Amino acid sequence: MSTEPEPATEDTAHAVDTGSETPGTAEPAGAASDARSDEPAGDGGEAAAQVSEVEAELAAQRIERERIERRKAERQGPIDAGGKLSGSAADLLAAVRAVESGEKPAATVFGAPEPARRPAPEPVRPPRPAPAEHSAAPAGPVGPAPETVQSVRRVLAEGGAPEGLAPQTAALLGEGAQDALRADPWLLLRVAGVRPEQADGFARALLGAECGPDDERRGRAVTVWLLEQAALAGHTALELPRLTATLAQRGVPDPDAAVQSTLAEGEALAFQDALEETGARREGEQDEEGEEGEERPVRVLIGLERYALAEESLADGLARLVNSAPKQDGSAADWEQAAASAQGSAAELIRAVAGHGLVLHTGGEASLAEPAALLRAAHALGLRAWAAAPGPLGRDRFAALLGAAPAEPPSSEPEVSAAVTVTGLLTGAEGPGRDADGALDLDLLVVVDAPQLDVEAGALLAESLPDGARLVLAGDPAVLWSVGPGRVFADLLAARVCPQIASRRPDPGPLGELVSGIGIGELGQVEAPGKEVVIVPVRDAGEAVHRTVQLVADSVPRAIGVPAEETQVITPGHGGAAGTRVLNAALKERLNPGPGRFGGFDPGDRVVHTPVPGRVLPGRVVTADAEGLHLSCAGETVIVPRDRVEGSVRHGWALTAHQALGGRWPAAVVVLPGDAVQALSRPWIYTAFGRAARHLSVVHGVEQALHRAVADIPAKPRTTRLPRLLTPQVPTAD
Repeated sequence: MSTEPEPATEDTAHAVDTGSETPGTAEPAGAASDARSDEPAGDGGEAAAQVSEVEAELAAQRIERERIERRKAERQGPIDAGGKLSGSAADLLAAVRAVESGEKPAATVFGAPEPARRPAPEPVRPPRPAPAEHSAAPAGPVGPAPETVQSVRRVLAEGGAPEGLAPQTAALLGEGAQDALRADPWLLLRVAGVRPEQADGFARALLGAECGPDDERRGRAVTVWLLEQAALAGHTALELPRLTATLAQRGVPDPDAAVQSTLAEGEALAFQDALEETGARREGEQDEEGEEGEERPVRVLIGLERYALAEESLADGLARLVNSAPKQDGSAADWEQAAASAQGSAAELIRAVAGHGLVLHTGGEASLAEPAALLRAAHALGLRAWAAAPGPLGRDRFAALLGAAPAEPPSSEPEVSAAVTVTGLLTGAEGPGRDADGALDLDLLVVVDAPQLDVEAGALLAESLPDGARLVLAGDPAVLWSVGPGRVFADLLAARVCPQIASRRPDPGPLGELVSGIGIGELGQVEAPGKEVVIVPVRDAGEAVHRTVQLVADSVPRAIGVPAEETQVITPGHGGAAGTRVLNAALKERLNPGPGRFGGFDPGDRVVHTPVPGRVLPGRVVTADAEGLHLSCAGETVIVPRDRVEGSVRHGWALTAHQALGGRWPAAVVVLPGDAVQALSRPWIYTAFGRAARHLSVVHGVEQALHRAVADIPAKPRTTRLPRLLTPQVPTAD
């Protein structure tokens, strides 16, 4: 059995190449689970007397949905739900079919370029969410009404589906969920972990002879499901030919009709992106009819509305920053003096930020000193400067670099040392809060670990910045991309729409030399006189588990001086004979044995908690009582209700590389069993090896596959639209 994580699907590879450790995939609990526990660490719940993490998240989601509804209302030529497809969407589909059959596409579709997008309008600022006043309560979302859950449970039982899906289904479909399921049984496919064949069986049980593969409802459901799997793999949209080909593989008789129905019902959107002309065409080559450019190369994309509109919103927000002059905080002479007092590329960063609203900064771990220098300089100039990281691991790491406690409360005097999480900043739980217009009350925001930003988080950040603010996105472009859809940082680097400052500060020591080589595709031997790097060869997965436990519990503490609680194990996936489940069970037995009487957990257990899907928070078990499991996560107390423990908490001695993103530990043990070969890539190895600050042990059972992965397997491509959305709005930077 492979050590790859358990993806939401295994048979959609032709449409969505999820690869290894698919970002955003969920580990099923029973038939389904919504706990995406291989995602990078995110933000946790508040203390009992404060706004809970989930309430804050829901508030942010409400703001996002309101924004999307406004944008939907602004779209021209809406298609009535249930009506037949018409207009440009139908033309796009017809044109693609014509191209595939060798015919000439209609000139109305491809004969002219897409109109240039207008400059980003002044956004409507959402009001700052008011903190909820409530008594102490466990952290967890407000569930559906018990009677709704019970009604859904009866429908599920009637259709032969697991009754344990009832709470998720009721929460997803809302009031009247039972009636909606009877009217369209394939709605069950929207529940995380449910597969098309399972939804088909449920539909057959409820509909009987009326059920068939050509049912329009099935075609729509499978189309949306494939787009959701694409989003889990990081795509914000899929090319139409790829989507229709996979629909055919999934037994949809008329894939084009399924896509048209999905578009007509407003469950997805269609886009036409012009592609670059070939050199010959650019030089003026004419077609057979003598007309230049009539058959412009294009690609037709289909995407889920939430990601499509988030990507458009992100492009608009970034264009606003690039095209507007930053607020004049301090004179040019003051900024130049601040730059002159810095060294190397830190000075270049300060100069770039002085005159631009958006700046990108790239580099390894050592390069974080340069954004820190920028924050200190900005603070000295009187700017309200803050740093944010996608998760608490990155927040705490950067706060330690600044020499201050993380997440300091807002004050009248802005603190350069204040480091917050992105979610905490957006919800008001951390950071400076918002001004009267609903914008973040700051002048400069530095986002570290920027490759972890997905399009939705990026859109919320860009829209929340006030006019004249400066945004710096800093990160290492060689690490794994975001768990959520998009590749915001990589797309911006490729688009070249703003200044890019590449740090010249190398990561020190043998570990820095090793990881830097991996980043350029070279895995060489390094001199490690202090045992900074140790290779432990193993023959099979059983030996890999044994040697891992030995390293963590004995060898590393004895030889390196790093205790077990400061050592992190990293492996390619959750499943398999040496995945996180097996490794965590073995490590618990050695490091904190106990009966696991609290849902498999004992006080002192090292865990990762998923308060909401997509956010993973490392912590430890404190105790348990009638309220639920009490955790200490990033200095905060979180109470996980009993019914949510199984789906949102797992042991954390061993993590996947995506879970470990943003963090560094004094020692890391990277486990590479023989069945992990398909999971390996250069970004995965770079990320896993780079989590070690002082010592790295590699439990090595993949032989030459490690060298091949570093040399030949780059990041898997993602289909996104951000660069093409930015092009008509922002001039290319020199």
